[in-house]
Amino acid sequence: MGIVIGIDVGGSTTKIIGVDKKEIKHPMLVTATDPITSLFGAFGKYIYDNGISLNEIEKVMLTGVGSAYVNQPLYGLPTARTDEFLANGLGAHHGSRLKDLIVVSMGTGTSFVKVEGTNIEHIGGIGIGGGTILGLSRLLLKTHDIRHVVEMAKKGAIENINLQIQDICNAPLPGLPLDATASTFGKADANASSEDIATGIIQMVLQSIGQSVILAALNSSIKDFILIGNLAKLPQCADIFPKLEDMYHCHFHIPKYAEYRTALGAALAFVNQQKYEEIRGERALG
Repeated sequence: MGIVIGIDVGGSTTKIIGVDKKEIKHPMLVTATDPITSLFGAFGKYIYDNGISLNEIEKVMLTGVGSAYVNQPLYGLPTARTDEFLANGLGAHHGSRLKDLIVVSMGTGTSFVKVEGTNIEHIGGIGIGGGTILGLSRLLLKTHDIRHVVEMAKKGAIENINLQIQDICNAPLPGLPLDATASTFGKADANASSEDIATGIIQMVLQSIGQSVILAALNSSIKDFILIGNLAKLPQCADIFPKLEDMYHCHFHIPKYAEYRTALGAALAFVNQQKYEEIRGERALG
């Protein structure tokens, strides 16, 4: 088998990864103004930077919302498209010893995909994610630079923004420590610092995602959640998710290459002969 290229095509960001004999190769991210430009920029840069010739590539596997814009094979190569939720499940599960889990794909919004053995099922999601952080940052902090927001958040104090159990009760409630959130932004002041607002925004989004997947798993025995997508790399995850683990007796996992797991899953859909759709055209793009 030659190299299988998995590509997760977003609206303006494309993630690409190679699988060669089931070994992960050289993940890469490229940003452009539209999905097609992003896709071709990522593909061209990937094969050039890694010295890969076209005849070494056995299959190009696409997924993600931007893949709908592609209706012809890339550079004449065998090209196919697979479902994003299937890709989430396959990519997140790869390398894991877990049998049953829920994949938490944290992108612009957040989707939940349940994996039980070989069965992969999309069970819902919430409209809260990276887009929420960016939108609120534009409104409240006058910036959409996520790296700047993250750095500001490191200097903020969440107790200045969130109403905590200790603000309304002098003793812990059953299963809830004193520093648990009673109300996000419930303590915010009109003169709150940018740093405090930044940490409030990020904590609100990550807490909401974590608590939502815990609720989504209530009617099952699943206690393991795998976090993938760009938000999984935020440094605040290291503080927020362990606290949720302690409160709800569950486990959050952030795998290596977390932000590339959907692209990886696209490649694995071909490697494992899962469901995918061939893309055929009269002429190749490029």
